[in-house]
Amino acid sequence: MSEQHPPSYGPSPDSPYGPSAPQEPQQWAQPPADPDEEGWIRLDKRMLVIGPVRVLGQFAFPLVLGFIGVGTQMGPWALLFVPVAVVAACVLGAIPWLTTYYRQTATQFEVRRGLLNRTNQTAPLDRVRSVDQTASLLHRVLGVTKVEIGTGVDDSRITLDVVTAPEAHRLQVALLPRTVGGAAPTPTPAAGEGRAAPDASPYPPEAVPGSPVGTPGPGAEQVLATLRWSWLRFAPLSLARLAIVAGAFGAGSQFFDDLPIFDTEHASALWDWLGRQFLPLLLLVVAVVLLVLWLVISLTGYVVQWAGFRLVRQPGGRRPGDTSLHLRAGLLTTRSVTVEERRVRGVVLVEPALMRFADGAELATLATGVEDGTTKVLPSCPIDVAVAVGHDVLGPDAAAAAPLTAPLVSHGPAARRRAHVRWQWSTLLFGTATLVAALLADEVPDWAPVPVAVFFAVLGVAGAESSYRNLGHALTTLDGRPRHLVAGSGAFARTRTVLEAEGVIGWVVEQSFFQRRTGLADLVATTAAGGESVRVRDVDLGTGLRLADATTPGLLDPFVAGRADTPRRAAPLGS
Repeated sequence: MSEQHPPSYGPSPDSPYGPSAPQEPQQWAQPPADPDEEGWIRLDKRMLVIGPVRVLGQFAFPLVLGFIGVGTQMGPWALLFVPVAVVAACVLGAIPWLTTYYRQTATQFEVRRGLLNRTNQTAPLDRVRSVDQTASLLHRVLGVTKVEIGTGVDDSRITLDVVTAPEAHRLQVALLPRTVGGAAPTPTPAAGEGRAAPDASPYPPEAVPGSPVGTPGPGAEQVLATLRWSWLRFAPLSLARLAIVAGAFGAGSQFFDDLPIFDTEHASALWDWLGRQFLPLLLLVVAVVLLVLWLVISLTGYVVQWAGFRLVRQPGGRRPGDTSLHLRAGLLTTRSVTVEERRVRGVVLVEPALMRFADGAELATLATGVEDGTTKVLPSCPIDVAVAVGHDVLGPDAAAAAPLTAPLVSHGPAARRRAHVRWQWSTLLFGTATLVAALLADEVPDWAPVPVAVFFAVLGVAGAESSYRNLGHALTTLDGRPRHLVAGSGAFARTRTVLEAEGVIGWVVEQSFFQRRTGLADLVATTAAGGESVRVRDVDLGTGLRLADATTPGLLDPFVAGRADTPRRAAPLGS
């Protein structure tokens, strides 16, 4: 994605077809709506409703505070502030509709916007990697959607805020042509970008709809996972929404401080009342109220985010026989995400601390050409469902190699000592801070820092031991060929990252001063997918080099040539 003035209409020099190769013009799936003479199309007119509402939503909190402040000074005249704010929101909300145009040419997709500062975004058609749709509640009421077009070059995306649903579908078909069969150009992806496409349909000839094996035939859609309401039991066990609650409480505290009940007199009266109550009963009531509140927040958030969840594999892509993963979910805001499977290079299986007691997990894919490189494809669900879907996404041979369930090679006593030292530094820091705070406070008993220090010490030991137990690596093979690099990490949340061996494009060995003293290193596999690297932490240097050499045979030969102290490939990886 780039910004050009004026836009270029020639073939992209980075095109996988080559700069001189002929390109098939992209045809409209249906006639575009009201283009001008040059093919430019304006956003849907319903942007004149969504734009002002969005502006009011963005400035709602400052407007309320401003209205209260003006009202205390001007009295009834402050009501004039309301129509002024509405008119300003309408003007600001109408600017995007007046100044945003888009069009598709034979070689690229273009969007121009801006009133004073004009911006022209262009994306070569052969570089479009994703066309995602998002519809908020207001979008759905008005029958429109938001389209985001990604090229995989960086995190920036071309966004069309308001287009009709048929227009969004037309853009998806035009920008991501689906070739289920027949002749089509077969560009060669960049190193590590995508797995080789099959010559024909990925399904065997006998696997047709209605066959005993139950595998969909060519042209059919295969459902990988749908939401089951029994999965709601995992919602309270995920603490990710605590950050949202804390942020909302922090933002609201600025407003609550101005209320008349939050003053010294009321605070003293509340403290006196609490002192006269039976403390154990009071703590029990507070705990029950907080638990019920958390259940309501977590369950509501889970339903709002994942209602209607459906993950399917559908035929289509830029090559014959390609398939894509299509995810759709959301109660109020509906998300629709499509990822070509040949660009999926791995998966990440996360088991949060509390969810592990209920055998729950979450799954995300590592792919090239998508925003942030990762796409969460499963909500909190049973771990056997996450493992089955993960192996299915990784390819037909992943179930035999079983990278998500393969035992990990331990990193040894040196890695355990390093984990304990790293965690106890945190314990020492918090313990010292607690001791200093107790000495500075007059009303805190002298014995209070002792249980706090003990708590942090126990927490540090538990965290270090959990971090070490989750640490490890593995290399799965099939038919004598390396298939998947597996890296285990995490402290209280266990994380297993699986990267296809074909997706590794290089290696980086990192050693800190303390790692060199213990013979450990961080082995980093660079890739074009996900966060562009997969890290194997605190592995023995010799074991790490053998692991890299076995994952990508021959890639490290120039580096290890002539090094007598470097273990060779024949040595076992776990030694």
